[in-house]
Amino acid sequence: MANAIEILSASKTYSNGTRALEPVDLKIQPGEFVTLLGPSGCGKSTLLKMIAGLLSPSDGRILIWNKPIDKVEASGHKLAFVFQEATLMPWSRVRANVRLPLDLHGDAKDEAEKRVNDSLELVGLSKFADAYPRELSGGMQMRVSIARALVTQPDLLLMDEPFGALDEITRNKLDSDLLDLWEKKKLTVVFVTHSIYEAVYLSTRVVVMAARPGRVVDQVNIDEPYPRGHDFRVSSQFAQYAKTLQDSLLRAAAMGASTDSASDEPNGSASNRSTNEAAQ
Repeated sequence: MANAIEILSASKTYSNGTRALEPVDLKIQPGEFVTLLGPSGCGKSTLLKMIAGLLSPSDGRILIWNKPIDKVEASGHKLAFVFQEATLMPWSRVRANVRLPLDLHGDAKDEAEKRVNDSLELVGLSKFADAYPRELSGGMQMRVSIARALVTQPDLLLMDEPFGALDEITRNKLDSDLLDLWEKKKLTVVFVTHSIYEAVYLSTRVVVMAARPGRVVDQVNIDEPYPRGHDFRVSSQFAQYAKTLQDSLLRAAAMGASTDSASDEPNGSASNRSTNEAAQ
């Protein structure tokens, strides 16, 4: 089976010299739910945008179903991106916001309307098709954003911390709804979050990243069955996975701190010490 995503020593350095991301090698299988977890500045969003083709790697390659990003549709696959904010058009009703990608693609009106209706039903917003974004709660606006992504019928869904600004109850509900969609539509999902608990609940695999510079430092498989519900959130297994990820993040933070210290010392001595410490 072909990999859904293959990241081959892809790195990112900006024009001002900032190393946003060290070379990353990562393979993601079709149907996986992979979460990128780490502190701010660790390159999670940069890596996600590189997968989406919104940023180009400075070096290395990224393949989607064995194709470069600009050739993905030729492989018969599609991807969609959900941003941190809903980014809806405030002057347009929900239906028009969801239909936007189809309008831009020039799809036939009758087929577009059917797909809009199907997407709104999937996210539980059929009754709000004619509402304006300002009339919806934050959680409902994110549902509209997800419906807009689903309307293109993607195989790969990329999500950049979409629930981070929501209250915990709403966030937990949307996490559960997202898993239902993932299973129902047989999606491959790459999801960015700062939350250990969200990562454990959602993922088949968690990729832990460290900052300064951004890099992958660990991967943890969450080997628990789906569907997952409230009982899983309060289980001993959940707590153990959360501790494993917390320990991994603490190690990642220490590696970042060591790198910062290294940059302040002459003759490379601190750099050598931080490398040794990271290996211990």
